Amino acid sequence: MGDGSIDREAAGLRSLGRSMWWTVPGMSAGVLAVFVGEWVLDGDVPLWARGPAAVALAVEVWACAVLLSRRLALLPVPDPHHGGPPLGRLAIAAVAAVVLAALPLALRDYGLWPVAPALVVAIVATYLPQRRRRLLIAGAVVLAPLPGGVVSLAERDGQLAYAALFPAGLVAFTAWVTLGPLWAWDTARRLDEARRLEAELAVREERLRFAAELHDIQGHHLQVIALKSELAERLVELDPARAAAEMKEVRRLSADALGDTRAVVQGYRRTTLDDEITNATRVLAAAGIDVRTTLDPAAVATALTEAARHLLGLVMREATTNVLRHSRAGQARVDYRIEDGLARLRVANDGAEEHPAALEGTGLRSLAERLGAAGGELTWSHDGDRFAVTAVLPARSPHAPHPPHPTDGAAR
Repeated sequence: MGDGSIDREAAGLRSLGRSMWWTVPGMSAGVLAVFVGEWVLDGDVPLWARGPAAVALAVEVWACAVLLSRRLALLPVPDPHHGGPPLGRLAIAAVAAVVLAALPLALRDYGLWPVAPALVVAIVATYLPQRRRRLLIAGAVVLAPLPGGVVSLAERDGQLAYAALFPAGLVAFTAWVTLGPLWAWDTARRLDEARRLEAELAVREERLRFAAELHDIQGHHLQVIALKSELAERLVELDPARAAAEMKEVRRLSADALGDTRAVVQGYRRTTLDDEITNATRVLAAAGIDVRTTLDPAAVATALTEAARHLLGLVMREATTNVLRHSRAGQARVDYRIEDGLARLRVANDGAEEHPAALEGTGLRSLAERLGAAGGELTWSHDGDRFAVTAVLPARSPHAPHPPHPTDGAAR
């Protein structure tokens, strides 16, 4: 259930991943290529500096793209299974950054020299746990003013404030614009993993519930059948008539067991409104749909007949199936209240199909007939991408509807 929503969530995560690649590795490589590349192509820069800088720039762009792409592919850090940061590639990036820092600094370009080192600091920080990441960035910000400040003091060029403060600010800004999107990416990955685990747990809980209910039914019936059969075996010679009666009872019990088993498989043995609202909220939420439930306290306190609660439970189940199978819902609303002596259940969702398949099946129409026979009404409406199902029954229905058939209300 909810496979369509899960697939849409996976597609959304892949789309976000592509956006992150362009935002983080793409932007970093682009900044290097534009700012440092412009300096390398500047004819006023000496040739002895331009040649090594061009080689270091190519290496640095490659290293940044590879390292940040690899980081995006990892699970959110700290993760003991990713084997730690790629030290070899980080070392290559660091060496290239030193070259790209030393050459502009030697020419007193205080605005360009910190670009590559700041980016390497941000990349290394992405591979570290949060506490060590903060220490690294704080240490880099503290040390960043020293190289430019020392050169400015030695040259006495009057640019001490700019040479000292701009690199520190650039390191902090680069870390912020690099780690910010990665934090959002890690958060999205964690939420996606949590949603997937929640869906798996919902399926497992439902399987356990089904297994326990089936065990209870089969265990009880089989135990009685075994005792009756043993008694008939003992009486077959002593009292054949009573033995035959016991075997007839065994046959009846077998038919009851088969009927109860079929009812459990179809899921209608304990269909009530309370159970179905709880189950619908859990399943829809596990499918990534925002579910809001409004239960009127008067409705909770009002005792409906068992038949009425059963019918409203079937409506809740059918509406939930329609949301999961016949819509691309992002939101669903469940409202249950008592008004003028009538129990009203309304289930609405967005993302409805242009021509809802729910209107072409027999589930809603069959339920509408049954609610009509019980003195109630079932209606549905389709407005744009909004679809709503509304069931109304007397709060104390004087008429009990006919016993449910296993196929009534089944999903189309």
